[in-house]
Amino acid sequence: MPIADISFGEALLLVLEFFLFVAWLWILFAIISDLFGDHETSGWAKAAWVFFLLVLPFLGALIYLVARGDGMRKRTIDAQADAKGQLDSYIRQQARSSPADELHKLSELKAKGDLSNEEFERAKAKLLA
Repeated sequence: MPIADISFGEALLLVLEFFLFVAWLWILFAIISDLFGDHETSGWAKAAWVFFLLVLPFLGALIYLVARGDGMRKRTIDAQADAKGQLDSYIRQQARSSPADELHKLSELKAKGDLSNEEFERAKAKLLA
């Protein structure tokens, strides 16, 4: 079927079908990742859900989203909060400068003449105390 034989309506329908297929795959991946990320569900229950999703995919996905949607939302929110906490902790850890870094900055300021000897000694004493 040459591309010139496709009408504009058929092309729009093809784009819609592709969009729905990608959305369907996204839903399936979200369900499966939630299912295997839930540590409270037994292995047999996970296997049953996967079997149900393979045998009756649309009905299985709909039932999963209705039956476990609230838990799915809670697990997603908890995972995002945990990831944010880890990122915040990493940023705080990296933002901290060591006393050696601060002393180096002070000595550069003194060398440029921005700090007097008394100011340098006071800042150094405060830093090392």
